[in-house]
Amino acid sequence: MADESKFVEDLAEKDDFAQWYLDVVYKAGLADESPVRGCMTIKPYGYALWEHMQRAMDDRIKATGHENAYFPLFIPSSFLAREAEHIEGFAPEVAVVTHAGGEELTEPLIVRPTSETVIGHMYAKWVQSYRDLPLLYNQWCNVVRWEKRTRPFLRTTEFLWQEGHTVHRTEDEAEAETLLILNDVYYDFFVKELAIPGIRGLKSESQKFPGALRTYTVEAMMGDGKALQSATSHNLGQNFARSFDIQFQDADGQVKTAWTTSWGASTRMVGGLIMVHGDSAGLRMPPRVAPIQAIVVPIWRKEAEREAVAALVAEVEAALKAVGVRVKADWREERPGFKYNDWELRGVPIRIEIGPRDAQNGQVVLVPRTSRTAKETVSKDGVARRVPEMLQEVHQALYDQALAFRQSRTYQVQSYEEFQEILADKARLGFIEGWWCGDAQCEAEVKAETQATIRCLPLERPDGSGPCIHCGKTGSAWAVFAKAY
Repeated sequence: MADESKFVEDLAEKDDFAQWYLDVVYKAGLADESPVRGCMTIKPYGYALWEHMQRAMDDRIKATGHENAYFPLFIPSSFLAREAEHIEGFAPEVAVVTHAGGEELTEPLIVRPTSETVIGHMYAKWVQSYRDLPLLYNQWCNVVRWEKRTRPFLRTTEFLWQEGHTVHRTEDEAEAETLLILNDVYYDFFVKELAIPGIRGLKSESQKFPGALRTYTVEAMMGDGKALQSATSHNLGQNFARSFDIQFQDADGQVKTAWTTSWGASTRMVGGLIMVHGDSAGLRMPPRVAPIQAIVVPIWRKEAEREAVAALVAEVEAALKAVGVRVKADWREERPGFKYNDWELRGVPIRIEIGPRDAQNGQVVLVPRTSRTAKETVSKDGVARRVPEMLQEVHQALYDQALAFRQSRTYQVQSYEEFQEILADKARLGFIEGWWCGDAQCEAEVKAETQATIRCLPLERPDGSGPCIHCGKTGSAWAVFAKAY
């Protein structure tokens, strides 16, 4: 028999957050290392999680009027050169193909780091009249960014994502699109599917997407107090439209330059889910995206007991599947304690224990992952009602705990010295809110001195103005500062 506590014992303590994170990713069976530096192999359990996340977000994207399409992986290098600010921002991360088919290419090809340029080229062909607008397209694909420091899901050379790209008639329409995605797709997804209380806000000029007019973001606090940029929505203005000649004849007969947007969220959301909700025993999956929502652990000693337990297990499985619960029974030849620890490590929201006495009494024992010790006995006739209720309770508990943690690690300081002390203290590290003068040089000095950046200028902010958190000059921008992944 395997040691039933080995998984938990092998996890690093959360004080060593970086190693704890890697232990959870690999030991919970989400991903494995790859022979290519910086890449990862997503295992079936991790990919099932991504599929549920993808489906929930895709439903939101389509509900807001967008359609899915697909654009090429390879981009002519000359395309990136046509948008100077964009290529400058991505140049260090670009992978270039110079040879193929045994020959040197006449023009090198870029392996897409993002698709604004190639999509802009296609949109210039497809848009001729104001009647063609808006174009509201999204694609699910992989991209490549040659990262120097990588970590599975959080920052990898190749990753999966969605990227939306739209074309509009006016600036107001483009801005409305950008905020629609931020609020009705991303923020709604994080709260309702991932149980993550994000902060919506505007990026500072130094932190915005290369070539964008404005970038909006959802920022979330991880379990070590650092920030994770979880999704971004960009109003690209007319920069890319000018570079790629996306023009249309308007109703007044004039030829005008279009307004475009782009927006994306990636598999780094999986990393965020782990770091927000995980505990000392491993993952804690938000129920709505969990590959397995309820795991049934049959318990028996004698073969005669197994038959009665198996009958009730089958009955419970059928009842839960009928109400849409993703349920699985674990019949492995392992001790119950081993299975408990294994499924807690994997983050399954509810454990259902069924032993001989339960079979005799027509009942089951429910254990929510958010508690691990709080057991609830339910009749077999009530399980199809109670399990969905408990799944909602688990979701709410995860959200409430994440919000409480963020609030406990969010500060409004009285001096820059206090600002520095918090950011240097591992036990207090978190978000610092305060006024900022708006000067990019001031922002750069904060980063150089503390490694903290302005994560966003929150959409929900106090009125008025006050002394800048760094230089003391009067500032009207309310900012969230933090160290970040």
